[in-house]
Amino acid sequence: MKKTLIALAAFAAAGAASAQSSVTLFGIVDAAVTIGRGDATDFTGLTTNGYNSSRLGFRGVEDLGGGLQASFWLEAGIETDTGLGQATNETNLASGTGAAVAGRQGLTFNRRSTISLAGGFGELRVGRDYTPAFWNFTVFDPFGTNGVGTNQAYLGYAAAYGPTAVRASNSIGYFLPRNIGGFYGQAQYHFGEQSGAVAGIGEDDGNGYGLRLGYAAGPFDVAIAYGNTELAAGDRTNLNVAGAWNFGMAKVVAQYSRTESDAAGAFDVNGWMLGATAPVGAGEIRASYGQTEVDGGGDARGRKLALGYVHNLSKRTAVYTTIARVRNDGGASFGIGGAAAGVNGDATGFDLGVRHSF
Repeated sequence: MKKTLIALAAFAAAGAASAQSSVTLFGIVDAAVTIGRGDATDFTGLTTNGYNSSRLGFRGVEDLGGGLQASFWLEAGIETDTGLGQATNETNLASGTGAAVAGRQGLTFNRRSTISLAGGFGELRVGRDYTPAFWNFTVFDPFGTNGVGTNQAYLGYAAAYGPTAVRASNSIGYFLPRNIGGFYGQAQYHFGEQSGAVAGIGEDDGNGYGLRLGYAAGPFDVAIAYGNTELAAGDRTNLNVAGAWNFGMAKVVAQYSRTESDAAGAFDVNGWMLGATAPVGAGEIRASYGQTEVDGGGDARGRKLALGYVHNLSKRTAVYTTIARVRNDGGASFGIGGAAAGVNGDATGFDLGVRHSF
C-alpha cells in the first residue's frame, strides 16, 4: 500500500510539473523546382526555401510563477533537396563559418539557439538569434526573403553587410513587453569573442549591436531599425525603415534601406521596395518591385519585379509559384534563380513548389 501511495504521489507531481511546462517539436519542409535564365548562364534544378525556410526545431517554456517564464528555442535549417544541415557561425566573421565536408554537413541549430527569461518587464534572450536590422526586411516583404521573389533591397543589404546581416552568435537581447500601447522593440549586443591573437583580426572584430522600434495599431504597422558590426576590413552599418497598411482586400508594404561600410574602396548600398499581398479565396497573390543601387563605381543598379501566387491546400500545406525578372545597369550583374545575368544584363527566375509545416 505504501509503495502504491508513493507511486501515485510521484505520478501526481509529474502531472503538475507537466501542466506548468511544455516542449514542442515543429518544422517546415519546403521544396521547389527552380528555373533561372540569364544573359551569362542558366540554371534548372530542385531547390529549397522557395516560400518558407525549411527547418526543424524544438521549443519549450516553463512557468516559474509570479508572471515569470523560462524558455528555450533550438532551430536548425535544413536543405530539403539534399537533406543537408546548414552551416552556422561562431565568431560573426566570414572566417567563423567552418567549411562543410561534402555530403556530411550535420544538423546545426544555425537559425536560432536561445534561452530566455520573460515577464512583465519584457524578455531577456541570449544565444544565436536574428539581428534587429534583419526583421524589417523579412516581416515587410511579400515574399519573406525567400525564393526568386526576394526583394532586391534585401539582397543588396545582405551582400554589403556581411555575416551578421541575418543572425548573430553570442548575443544578448532584450524585447519590450507586449501590450504597451502598440509599441514593440528589440535591443541586441553580440560578441565576436576574439582574443586578438589571430593576425589581421582585432579583439573587437565580430562585436556589434542593433536596435529596432515599431508601432502597430489596427491596419497600420511601421518599424525602424539600425545595426552595426565591427569587421577587420571596416565596420558595417545599416539603417532601414519599413511599413504596412492592411486595407482588407489587400495589404501594401514599403521598405527603405541604407548600408554603409568603412572598408577602403567600399561603396554604400541603398535599396527600396514597394509590394502588396491580396487574399483570393484559399490563396494569396504576392507582388513587389524593388531596387538596389551602389553609390560610386558607376552607380551600379539592379531592379526586380516579382509576381507570385500561394494556394493553401490546408492550414499546413500550400503550393506556390513565383516568377521574377531583374534588370541591371551601371555595371551591376545581379543574378536570379541560380542564373547569372552578366554585367548590365537581365535574368529571369521561376519557382514552382510545395510547403508543409508541422
